[in-house]
Amino acid sequence: MARKVYEVHYRLKNAAGEVVDTSIGGEPLIFMEGAGQVVPGLEQAVKGREVGDALDVRIPPELGYGRRDPELVQKVPVSQFDDVDEVRAGMIFQTKSGVETQVVRVLSVEGDEAVVDANHPLAGLTLHFELQIYNVRDATAEEERLGQPLRA
Repeated sequence: MARKVYEVHYRLKNAAGEVVDTSIGGEPLIFMEGAGQVVPGLEQAVKGREVGDALDVRIPPELGYGRRDPELVQKVPVSQFDDVDEVRAGMIFQTKSGVETQVVRVLSVEGDEAVVDANHPLAGLTLHFELQIYNVRDATAEEERLGQPLRA
């Protein structure tokens, strides 16, 4: 049995009800069930839904981007930031450790050390999604082989 491919339009809101991300006015979010392309809570919310369904979904951190991990906040020497004249709070860098790529945000700079946070920016937060199911279909054989949906 083929996995389902979902196309949804969404609004992601913060705890204050402000829209922080949306697909409205752009391309719908497209993902294949079981492919790990969206957070588990979003996949669970659309499973078994039909075109036209509208959902208001709250996704806890455990089914979203996880809990914040204090071990992912570390001090590193500023000298590790190659080709950067001045490291400042708020800067975002992509790092590579072995084969794994990680994104870190600079929280502060204290002398010759920077405090960086490798947690996802939405880690620890309950996600508030408004979803509209735009399309639901069976994955094609090619999509199954690739493990991801293809855009038409």
